[in-house]
Amino acid sequence: MNILFVGDIFGSAGRRIVREHVGHVCATHNVELLVINAENAAGGFGVTPQIAEDLFDLGADVLTTGNHVWDKRELMEHLKSVPADSHERARRILRPANMQKGLPGYGIYEGVTKSGVPYAVVNLMGRVFMNGTNDPFQAATDIVTGLKAKVIVVDFHGEATSEKVAMGWHLDGKVTAVLGTHTHIPTADERVLPGGTAYQTDVGMSGPYDSVIGVETELVLHRFRTGLPGKFEAAKGNPKMCAALIQCDAETGRATAIQRIMLGD
Repeated sequence: MNILFVGDIFGSAGRRIVREHVGHVCATHNVELLVINAENAAGGFGVTPQIAEDLFDLGADVLTTGNHVWDKRELMEHLKSVPADSHERARRILRPANMQKGLPGYGIYEGVTKSGVPYAVVNLMGRVFMNGTNDPFQAATDIVTGLKAKVIVVDFHGEATSEKVAMGWHLDGKVTAVLGTHTHIPTADERVLPGGTAYQTDVGMSGPYDSVIGVETELVLHRFRTGLPGKFEAAKGNPKMCAALIQCDAETGRATAIQRIMLGD
């Protein structure tokens, strides 16, 4: 079974490059489960219900997010519109599961692929240099223990490399893949850990690489050089789709291979 995980879509350039490539990549590799991190899809900050719909139209099974999940307030009501046992599109938009209790939405989705393979997608967020989350390691343990599916994909949205690596080892042998998001730069450490868990510290953003992690360079340089605040705008130059392709055994959930993908114009 092949799984494709697309890294953080950033702005309109990211949406365009994913639209150009995700279909043929899925067809070429016979992808059965497509997960996309969409938290920066709306101008670099958050995701709207309409953009989410567009990504589902491209074939996404589940959308994950991160610290920008609440940047577009209309998403809150959208997440509230479906019950926990729903399989509608709004239910398949995740926010980090280890956020405070009582917030809109859910951090776990359990479904079945078109060929009948049960799967789960888990969205977690780190605490190092991040705010507003509970212990991701305890949350991961509690969540995975309660899942029936063998094929489990974890999006760990975090800033610190060490925290992401630690989560990979923490879940090795318990999930199919631990894939890092948030830092927008793809790392070259993809591997299958000894217990059968595919791991990559950061899948990288699907967005404009002639930028500072997606933002127009001059705006970021002004902030660094002066310390003055300013409005950031999403860049558009040199967009690339970054993704991770994972092969796994559908019966055991164990990964057998992971491959980095980066495709541009």
